Amino acid sequence: MPPVTIYTKAWCPYCNAAKDLLRGKGVDFQEIEITGKPAERDEMVRRSGGRSTVPQVFVGSRHLGGCDDLYALDGRGELDAVLSAA
Repeated sequence: MPPVTIYTKAWCPYCNAAKDLLRGKGVDFQEIEITGKPAERDEMVRRSGGRSTVPQVFVGSRHLGGCDDLYALDGRGELDAVLSAA
């Protein structure tokens, strides 16, 4: 499985929902908390093509989007394939 990275803020319910979905699938992920960290926030915005909301989820170098995007992928039955792609 490629590495999964999620950019978050501690108080964000959408971040918690996205992390819950990933944990429920048994996915280990790197969480990058960006509250008060402008360098990390700038990196997230750059990697996501300009998106500044959290969470932002990446599998390897592929940007999946935010919480709604992640749940939409799962609802279409596509998330497991993305997570297991080599």
